[in-house]
Amino acid sequence: MNKTSLLYWIIALLLILNLSTIGGLIYHHYDQLAEEQPALILDVQNDSRLTGRYFRQVIGFDDEQMEAFRKANRKFQPAANQIIFTIDSLKQEQFNELKKKKSDTVRLFEIAEKIGTQHKELKNITNRFYLEIKKACDEEQCNKLEEVFHPLFKNTIQGGRHRNKDIN
Repeated sequence: MNKTSLLYWIIALLLILNLSTIGGLIYHHYDQLAEEQPALILDVQNDSRLTGRYFRQVIGFDDEQMEAFRKANRKFQPAANQIIFTIDSLKQEQFNELKKKKSDTVRLFEIAEKIGTQHKELKNITNRFYLEIKKACDEEQCNKLEEVFHPLFKNTIQGGRHRNKDIN
C-alpha cells in the first residue's frame, strides 16, 4: 500500500470518528433536554390541557368523580383562558410602551400592577380548581393529582431566565 492510499484511509477513518462523535454529542444533548422537560405541563393556552379522558385513564376517576371534574373544569377553563389573554395583552401593551422613544414610566408601573393582579387571580382560580378536584379524589388519586399539578407550582431557572410553567 502506498503513502497516498494510506493517507486516504486515515482521513476516512478520522472523518467517520468525527461524525460519530458529533452524532453522539447531538444525541446526548437532545436526550438531556428530554429528561429536563416535565412529562406533563399544564398549559391552558395550548392543546396540552388536562382532559376528562386524562383524569379517567391516568388518575382513575369513576363516573361520579368525572362529573365533579367536569363541573370544576367548566368554571376554570373559560376564566383561566380569559385571564391569560388579558395578561398577554397587557404584556404586549407594556412592551409597546417600552419601545417608545420616551416611555411613560407611570403607565409602565400601572401595566405591571395590572399584570400582577391578573396573575394573582389566575393563581386563585387554579387553587380553587385543584381543591374542587381534590375533594373528589381518594388518597392514591390525591398523590397522582399532586404529580399532575406540580409543574404549575414549580419555578425553574433556564438559561439565566426565571420561568414559571403556567405563565411565561
